[in-house]
Amino acid sequence: MSIIIPANSAAAGGGFNVANSLMFNRADSAYLVHTNSGTGSYQKSTFSAWVKRSSLGTIQTMWNNQVQAGVNQVRIEFDAADKIYLYGEEAGGYALRALTTSVYRDTSAWYHVLVIIDTPQSTAADRIKLYVNGVQVTLTFSTTPAQNANLRMNYDNTPVSVGSTQASNYLDGYMAEVYWIDGTVYATSDFGEFDEDSGIWKPIDASGLTFGTNGFYLDFEDSSALGNDAVGSNNFTANNLAATDQGTDTCTNNFSTLNLLATSSYATLSQGNNTVSGNTTANSAETFSTFSTGNNGKWYYEIKCTTRNDVGNPTIGFIHTARGFRLQNGEPGLGGATSGSLDIRVQPDGKLFENGAASGSAVISTYTDGDILGFAIDSDNGAFYVSKNGVWQTSGNPESGASRTGAIKTWSPTDSKVTEGQSVCIGVYNTAVADANFGSPHFAISSGNADADGFGNFEYAVPSGYFALCTKNLAEYG
Repeated sequence: MSIIIPANSAAAGGGFNVANSLMFNRADSAYLVHTNSGTGSYQKSTFSAWVKRSSLGTIQTMWNNQVQAGVNQVRIEFDAADKIYLYGEEAGGYALRALTTSVYRDTSAWYHVLVIIDTPQSTAADRIKLYVNGVQVTLTFSTTPAQNANLRMNYDNTPVSVGSTQASNYLDGYMAEVYWIDGTVYATSDFGEFDEDSGIWKPIDASGLTFGTNGFYLDFEDSSALGNDAVGSNNFTANNLAATDQGTDTCTNNFSTLNLLATSSYATLSQGNNTVSGNTTANSAETFSTFSTGNNGKWYYEIKCTTRNDVGNPTIGFIHTARGFRLQNGEPGLGGATSGSLDIRVQPDGKLFENGAASGSAVISTYTDGDILGFAIDSDNGAFYVSKNGVWQTSGNPESGASRTGAIKTWSPTDSKVTEGQSVCIGVYNTAVADANFGSPHFAISSGNADADGFGNFEYAVPSGYFALCTKNLAEYG
């Protein structure tokens, strides 16, 4: 029986910091490609990358070297069953086929994938090894490479792609710290280590390794040259990728996104699960954040109303976490008011949308296409504040503490409805579209504002004492 292997859900503090990742949006056919400029090793190589998935159930390639389609190639990918598949063809026949028994379906966190190719090994099981988050994973082989087999990798004048199989099988998600080592086999300890306090696998700086003829290291730190090789000249060309696809959501500081596994089927997620779109006129739909605010701390996020559908969509705010994950008719978070719940959102006509229904007069100014709403949740004092394009509504002051000045909704911090935490919630219907920014936005930011710890990239200033929903902040303040 297959099992789901969870990824690192939190990042340990201190040590090596990964600044940037690259977001691949499958619908955009986004990938990186370059052509090998010399002949390297056909027998020894090492692949290392951190990956955060955004969709499931389709073939998604991480790395591919293709001499000739359907004849000579090697690739590393997720298959349609969400297993990791290692595949090689040699002269039109199979040279390598290996598949994990475990599945990888955690879209909220990062996986470290390490593949070791070493065909001179006398023991067949040692010729191909796979490690996920520092632990060797069992592989089932349909085809084991022969001893000293020459796999079709590191060939001169052949294309290598990251995020696709030569313009197909596109990755949907994020990648960081992408290494390809030509001609040398390295160990897991060369790329990561277990944190002594948390036990979480974390990256280390591997840029000092020997990369060989066709090796490269992609750190994605230059938004104007996303395919830049940080250790050499094996630079990649970016296809259907933009500067806004560079983000700060990384394997050392994981940011919240919208939760694929807690999204109604009547909505579609895209852009690294930061965009939610209604996909039907039949039903309204809801999606929730991967991270909850918890029952303490002060938290800030921004949501862009990209497409307003009507006076009531999109609705934006937060919901009692337990209610958000309650299923009704197979759909998360639907079903209107529920005893013991707290569902607080605003809608485009400015009215408060509370526990499944709008009521009363407007509590904020109306919003429409292009408006950015800022949300401040003060879990310590039980208060919820909303801004529109940088102006706090109802003369709200998120920094007012216990006085809760201008909050559009208040509650007791000890109320049973909130002690389990709150998830960000967005409701959409028909053509409504909203873009979430938890601190690593996929859309352009004109000014750039971080929280007090220097985390996040927001359009407007973060109120003093409030923090972005990322693992480093949640570990300290949550």
